[in-house]
Amino acid sequence: MAQHEDVSATVAELISQIGADAVVTDPGLIDNYRWDWTRSRLAGKPLAVARPASAEGVQAAVRWAAAHRIPIVPRGAGSGLSGGSCAVEGCLLLSLDRMRSIEIDLATRTAVVEPGALNAEVKAAAAEHGLWYPPDPSSFEICSIGGNVATNAGGLCCVKYGVTTDYVLGLDVVLADGTLVQLGGQRIKDVAGLSLTKLFVGSEGTLGIVTRAILRLIPAKPPAATLVGYFPTVSAAARAVVEVGATLRPSMMELMDARSIGCVEDYQPMGLDRDAGAMLIAQSDAPGEACGAEIAIMEEAFRTAGAKETFVTTDPDEGELFLASRRAAFPAVERKGSLMLEDVGVPIPRLPELLEGIEQIAERHQVEIPTVAHAGDGNTHPIVVYDGTDADAEARAARAFDEVMGLAIGLGGTITGEHGIGRLKRGPLAQQLGPDVMALTHKIKSALDPDGILNPGAGF
Repeated sequence: MAQHEDVSATVAELISQIGADAVVTDPGLIDNYRWDWTRSRLAGKPLAVARPASAEGVQAAVRWAAAHRIPIVPRGAGSGLSGGSCAVEGCLLLSLDRMRSIEIDLATRTAVVEPGALNAEVKAAAAEHGLWYPPDPSSFEICSIGGNVATNAGGLCCVKYGVTTDYVLGLDVVLADGTLVQLGGQRIKDVAGLSLTKLFVGSEGTLGIVTRAILRLIPAKPPAATLVGYFPTVSAAARAVVEVGATLRPSMMELMDARSIGCVEDYQPMGLDRDAGAMLIAQSDAPGEACGAEIAIMEEAFRTAGAKETFVTTDPDEGELFLASRRAAFPAVERKGSLMLEDVGVPIPRLPELLEGIEQIAERHQVEIPTVAHAGDGNTHPIVVYDGTDADAEARAARAFDEVMGLAIGLGGTITGEHGIGRLKRGPLAQQLGPDVMALTHKIKSALDPDGILNPGAGF
């Protein structure tokens, strides 16, 4: 691997310990690792990028950083949406992208996976054996399992099947001093000691670095029927979600508002109704006749809430076309300008208030906020769009961004359902958690990382 000619003695020491092929020092190559999907202008310049191919390599890199008090920023595939893997100035950027192994154990129905493996690769490996790994982020084709664990990622299927933490049975974690601990294992039930495995899920690399995950697999997902409904307003669509949630649990319930529909149609025309105020995509994968019964109940709820049109299909390919439009929302909106990405969630009965409030915030600050949502579990993704070359537009967008998080907190919700706090949402965290919980969080951080070298500035 190409190296920058002016390598410091400190970095030369790292190279001697993990190998020249595992360390990037060329400034041009380092730039490829500085940002996550947010492209945050707060990203600093790493001292070097380490790309170890084994847990032992991770340990050696962490011990080197600890000895020199150099901050470490772990990175998976760089698809994060909250700035959590953006570099800090002078850090060691620790990329896990070379650690990609996947082993399927049929006897225990588990996948033993290194952190650089992509979500899609784990799904494909499981599918070869008639099994399924359910966590299903919209970015499943490009996001890594290590990043999914770091943020406790969810996705389109989580309304029925849960999020990443529900499938993590064990983790190997390198701590801030380079110690490797093995937590959990290929056991369904295990309450020996504190639940430390769960502590590291969602910790965004601030407590340790995951080098292996043991993931629970389940039988392949049954065929699903798809219901699509177009609504005159986003409020009407939200009321339908509340009505459905009171009677049954769909296997999927996704929402797109008018702005996100328009963005997707501009980006990749799919025949969506541009005149609709919102679209809901719901699925049932219940067995046999129960599937049709669930679809009928949901369709009635849609109509009661004011749907102007509904459509049902049992053709998997046809259903997937609608899901493709939902997955296309982020890249479609990205073409409209600079973005501030929200990830707020509320209790499902408060969803109409949240979506109405987001529209009011957009109008008040004169910014566009296309919104998509994993509506079935109350997790929304309002995307604040602004002109990055206009300082006033950016200021208005920032105020809208903060107000959306404040609105969610006021409705008993959260500032992040699945993307993590990262470096972009630290401000409102204390407002949600309160001083006692924040103090406890800092005690845990201090106990595991007393020098504060693990992903500083991320999470809390």
